[in-house]
Amino acid sequence: MRVVLVEPDRAAAETISRMLEARHHEVWQFTDGRDALAFILSDPEVGAVITAAAPLSISGLELCWETRLIAGSARPIYVILMASDAGEDQLAAALDHGADELLAKPLVAEEFYARLRAADRLATMQRDLIRLATTDSLTGLFNRGAFFQKSIELCQRAEAGARLCAIMIDIDHFKRINDDHGHDMGDRAICAVAQELMVEGALVGRLGGEEFAVLSEGVRLAEAERLADNLRHQLTSLVIEAHGAKISLTCSFGVGEWQSGDSIDRLLKRADMALYEAKISGRNRVVAADQAFVSLGYSDAGRPIRAARGSA
Repeated sequence: MRVVLVEPDRAAAETISRMLEARHHEVWQFTDGRDALAFILSDPEVGAVITAAAPLSISGLELCWETRLIAGSARPIYVILMASDAGEDQLAAALDHGADELLAKPLVAEEFYARLRAADRLATMQRDLIRLATTDSLTGLFNRGAFFQKSIELCQRAEAGARLCAIMIDIDHFKRINDDHGHDMGDRAICAVAQELMVEGALVGRLGGEEFAVLSEGVRLAEAERLADNLRHQLTSLVIEAHGAKISLTCSFGVGEWQSGDSIDRLLKRADMALYEAKISGRNRVVAADQAFVSLGYSDAGRPIRAARGSA
């Protein structure tokens, strides 16, 4: 476990570091609380923070509170406050400020190690809960809720001027796969498509059923079209097997590009309308939202699209 140790007393810091390293923990030492917070914020691998009651620049209680704000609900960090006075009042204050434990100094080795084992167990449970809450259980991709949550930062950067494109993907004739070959084959098809859609550096999620979405940052619409068409070609070569049966499949793609004032819903809506056009015009093709129509808005009846790539 990666541990941040905040202790202004150099001798005490070295003693505690040796205790941690003896149990194969990776230790980063700080004397200043603000420096420690900056490191915790920058390094998502920090799993525990152990702080003295009076580090430089801020108090240990403040450091506990600030660390808990960084941790939030999606990042488990175990926080231990060390104090010479570890009475009930200090314990109550520590817990109220976000600490998980209050340990008396000097540390007792066996108790310290037991607390760290508890931290490991709790962190593992929290990571498992986070994974269950954010991951599609069938494919391992982000689920719908996590996809939209993780898109927030991408959309903020896009509104500040970064390029962002959305690709919507749907498996063609998926109901026929389930009806003709059973739901086990359908699940295998969904998983196979998901594996092919794991584009490096992109945000990929399963939005539901046989529908997927990809957010690709730093690319223009034409580049996103080419990416989608490459994926389309890859998917046509898939062969899926289950219970002695073999099937191949195709997918349809819709592509949209972020426009000033967009939201994730508007961006995906345009890509979804292009996907709809790909479906009704023959499937197994890529259709991109036509930029000439963006300023005119759109409705379910309108089709802001342009020519398709691929064929049925």
